[in-house]
Amino acid sequence: MAPSRLVQIYDTTLRDGAQREGLSLSLEDKLRIARELDQLGVPFIEGGWPGANPKDVQFFWQVREHPLEQAEMVAFCFTRRPHRLAVEDPMIQALLAAGTRWVTIVGKSWDLHVQEGLKTSLAENLAMIRDTITYLCAQERRVLYDAEHWFDGYRHNQDYALATLAAAREAGAEWLVLCDTNGGTLPAEISQVVTQVRQYFGEANLGIHAHNDSGTAVANSLAAVLAGAQMVQGTVNGYGERCGNTNLCSVVPNLQLKLDYQCLPPDRMSHLTQVSHRVSEIVNLAPDEHAPFVGSSAFAHKGGLHVSAVERNPLTYEHITPEAVGNLRRIVISDQAGLSNILAKTRAMGLDLTRQDPRAHLILEHLKDLEQEGYQFEAAAASFELLVWEVMGQRPHRFQVQDFQVHSGSSSGSLATVKVTVNGEQILTAAEGNGPVSALDCALRKALVNFYPVLAQVCLTDYKVRILDGHSGTQAKTRVLVESSDGTRRWMTVGVSGNILQASYQAVVEGLEYGLGLHHLPGVPNR
Repeated sequence: MAPSRLVQIYDTTLRDGAQREGLSLSLEDKLRIARELDQLGVPFIEGGWPGANPKDVQFFWQVREHPLEQAEMVAFCFTRRPHRLAVEDPMIQALLAAGTRWVTIVGKSWDLHVQEGLKTSLAENLAMIRDTITYLCAQERRVLYDAEHWFDGYRHNQDYALATLAAAREAGAEWLVLCDTNGGTLPAEISQVVTQVRQYFGEANLGIHAHNDSGTAVANSLAAVLAGAQMVQGTVNGYGERCGNTNLCSVVPNLQLKLDYQCLPPDRMSHLTQVSHRVSEIVNLAPDEHAPFVGSSAFAHKGGLHVSAVERNPLTYEHITPEAVGNLRRIVISDQAGLSNILAKTRAMGLDLTRQDPRAHLILEHLKDLEQEGYQFEAAAASFELLVWEVMGQRPHRFQVQDFQVHSGSSSGSLATVKVTVNGEQILTAAEGNGPVSALDCALRKALVNFYPVLAQVCLTDYKVRILDGHSGTQAKTRVLVESSDGTRRWMTVGVSGNILQASYQAVVEGLEYGLGLHHLPGVPNR
């Protein structure tokens, strides 16, 4: 049977991805990532395990209050416990309380795990799978069944592993997802086993959930699809426990651009790089510059024959056009490096600059100088816009901060004083906050709100810190990203300094300045 050309993408960044060492998501982080994935066109987003922790419970409540535009939110849970009815299991009840139409149930496929992990019989494990899914279907839930350790289980006891899938399907599961949980299976075996399962179950909807412990998660997912799987589960940037999960930023363009499967709406593929970078900033991890498709070096060319060849015909050293995934070509040693990026971004701002325009080159020069200092404008688009208006001579300076001081006592609170000049008038004010950045933000807005009442709507909604040169110890340079909002829109600004408060000050001030520009005050360029 020829495989369907539609492959469903199931993102588990918010649960499986969050198990990566050093990655910790706040409730707001999870909501922001869910919105990014929804806008990208991902059809299934696994939100977490309701009942396992209060944050995931709150997450599902928030999503019900503010539904996503197109994606199906999925709640996750294991099968019921041994020798207990699903209707009596509190974890199953918490799953139902999440209110999602789709749920994912994980069950054991490997007899070793059943007997030594669950400490129960093989028959009871089948009953757990069957009872859980039957009950959830009776509660009008649509069920995806993730067969944990499937490939290890199939390798050691083929008949029993198939029996677990049969139990799930007979109970009403609409998807059977084969999990390479230990990440030790290689593509040839993945292809062989998926083909055999496809022959055994005929028209069943099959999925693949691969871990990257052997460095083959993307290859395994591609092999599974070519063998008949119709769903790929993975995470943005390959985040996950140990060595990570299937990297959706690699597997999706390979499937859609090279193998002619439909994974995302065609007009959304060009947003892939942007989403990858935004998620990396949200989780406060440095983007992998050399990541396939979405890394800043993925289409970078340095010196010699490569550069001259690519300038004549990009196909000589590029396997796809970078714009297909929203990335950019970079000629590293050329004075033209990044100019296309500048022109594209300024066009989006309503400016009509050309390659010959000296202002475009001046913007690029300033951008390179700032990036050399540690600034990063991929996520801080608002700071980039302010930089452009500065070079264009059209940046309105509605206020100037003359000085500021922040005092932090032995308690958790902080006090900030700021001296600000507005229209020639000097204002000195102070405010408290639950930390130095909060106090600085409050003091600035307190000083400005009488002149610009619209700033009462603007608040700081997120704050990220990254040490840029950790080997320098306490003298290291710090980059601060600040997200601000007026209740309907969000924007990010950046500051860099060897002093974390100075970096925070830069980002906070630009956040307020940009907020004024959004409301089209007199003299502010219309964006």
